[in-house]
Amino acid sequence: MRYKKWAAIACGGVCLCLFVYYYLQSAGIIRAWYGGVSIDETRYYPVSYVVDGDTFKADIDGREITVRLLGINTPETVDPRKPVQCFGPEASAEMKSLLGGRAVELKFNPNREHRDKYGRYLLYAYRDDGLFLNEDLIKNGFAKEYTVGTPYSFQAEFRKAEAEAKAAGKGLWKACPAIWRAD
Repeated sequence: MRYKKWAAIACGGVCLCLFVYYYLQSAGIIRAWYGGVSIDETRYYPVSYVVDGDTFKADIDGREITVRLLGINTPETVDPRKPVQCFGPEASAEMKSLLGGRAVELKFNPNREHRDKYGRYLLYAYRDDGLFLNEDLIKNGFAKEYTVGTPYSFQAEFRKAEAEAKAAGKGLWKACPAIWRAD
């Protein structure tokens, strides 16, 4: 009898702990403890700095985060381990022209990690006028579709946009086709 009483108390304690944990996580408190931020997917956040063609910094309620656009890759310009790649400066300039003085709505991909191994947030970004940045960069030949691990929500759309940009010889597909077609 005594065992059943302690088992019931332990079970209730575990349930209470799980409830508290999920409440704190949904309220964004757990993320704050681990250095994360709470991103409201219905708000627009100002862009504070463009790093390169697929990465920028945004101000989330006074905290600057680094955003890596999910599902795309642009030629390198700032990686100290690699030389500047063909069409990298053009991709970076395009990102600066698209985001200079603008705000973005940031969206996570369901069922995917929210951060990469460098701590950057993996997100879709919509400019304050509705432009879907991830897809626009692919459509105009400044980026290619890029999948790491699990497929993401817009993979089919991004692959179609890439095929169309390749066929039209846009951007990097015209400037350096041998390099990018081999990837």
